[in-house]
Amino acid sequence: MHTDTERCVRAVQSKDARFDGWFFTAVLTTRIYCRPSCPAVPPKVENMTFLPSAAACQQAGFRACKRCRPDTSPGSPEWNARADAVARAMRLIRDGVVDREGVPGLAARLGYSTRQIERQLNAELGAGPLALARAQRAQTARLLIETSELPMADVAFAAGFSSIRTFNDTVREVFALSPSELRTRAARRPARGGRAAGDPPAPGVLSLRLPFRAPLNPDNLFGHLAATAVPGVEEWRDGAYRRTLRLPYGTGVVALSPRPDHIACRLALTDLRDLTIAISRCRWMLDLDADPEAVDAQLRTDPLIAPVVDKAPGRRVPRTVDAAEFAVRAVLGQQVSTAAARTHAARLVTAHGERVADPHGGLTHLFPSPEALAALDPEALALPKSRRTTLTTLVGALADGSLPLGIDSDWQSARERLAALPGFGPWTVEVIAMRALGDPDAFLPTDLGVRRAASGLGLPATPAALTARAAGWRPWRAYAVQYLWATDDHAINRLPR
Repeated sequence: MHTDTERCVRAVQSKDARFDGWFFTAVLTTRIYCRPSCPAVPPKVENMTFLPSAAACQQAGFRACKRCRPDTSPGSPEWNARADAVARAMRLIRDGVVDREGVPGLAARLGYSTRQIERQLNAELGAGPLALARAQRAQTARLLIETSELPMADVAFAAGFSSIRTFNDTVREVFALSPSELRTRAARRPARGGRAAGDPPAPGVLSLRLPFRAPLNPDNLFGHLAATAVPGVEEWRDGAYRRTLRLPYGTGVVALSPRPDHIACRLALTDLRDLTIAISRCRWMLDLDADPEAVDAQLRTDPLIAPVVDKAPGRRVPRTVDAAEFAVRAVLGQQVSTAAARTHAARLVTAHGERVADPHGGLTHLFPSPEALAALDPEALALPKSRRTTLTTLVGALADGSLPLGIDSDWQSARERLAALPGFGPWTVEVIAMRALGDPDAFLPTDLGVRRAASGLGLPATPAALTARAAGWRPWRAYAVQYLWATDDHAINRLPR
């Protein structure tokens, strides 16, 4: 979008927050870059230039605005709506892969050479993978500086910097303030969604605000996660969805609460180096980088579904923090009720899950890894024989790496591999594509709830006819499913009390 100067200028002059994260405004006279909705007086048109990423702005010598804090804007929705190499690379960079595995590791995951990845990212984002990862490290460092009382040396290494000197230089260059000055400024501001002033900080616990593009309807998002929560791994408590996290360097417990203009996030981590990936996975699970205006506008073109969208706009697709975990749970949920699926999953967790410590005592385990489940005795599963075969084949493929599932998966290739497994029909494949892989166009025409909702709205109820009608909803059919499900009086559509 940054190449459409006229459209960008209109967005900046109207301070339109819908475009935050789509592009950044760099001001040639002040050498500052801002989000489109910056509250400052807009600069003259001839002094504005537009860049596609914060990394490109930093690489061009611009520093972040201290008023609008462009580094905290929601991510571009493009990277969740596309499945090409650039989008998959951006999802991996956001997940911290460059910090952990370097550019060669990023390229290997995507099946390209490092030169190809660098060329494609530079062409589209104006910055290579190292610059993009550096911008993310700076943002993580700022979060730790402003929301914790960690020593600066610990902040530097937790954010992924290789040395304290590099950390200091990067923070000064990006924010035009030293790390200690950032912390001093943050201490003067009133608490907003974090810990209250005067509260003692808990070791390893951070309180953050996760931004999103409005509107966001939390009913089906948190309702779905709470209604399907696996005991010991997930729970709804005190107005927050809580769950355990398996992370590269340790474990974590997160509590997520909906607020009118943000999601309140409280993270307890055993290793602060996992902060970047923990935030990334929480944002992914709640679909916070979506563009609800674009989604709802497309769905409103169908007169039969438009009233449902108008009634409660801004629905998101509830996803997962672990694609392999969701694939296992999808198999356990085949042809059974939500309560039965939770029971089956809870038994696996008790028998094979890794125990964790929860400061509040409500969560006890991580969901078992594919490697742990690969060793289970099929006869011990209280499932039909065919379902046992489906489950053991799936966990075997996940454990040996022949079925890679993750945010970097090629959606079509993953569908083909899943469909080749015994017991995987269209419903199971598509629900995994929707909620584990994040394909915004995944569709469930055979789902009973979808067909019942379609019939009630006057839409075709047979799978073939409904699929044909849904062509007009593309590429947002996964969101259409959320709106169709919302017509039913089910716990997944209600924010728990």
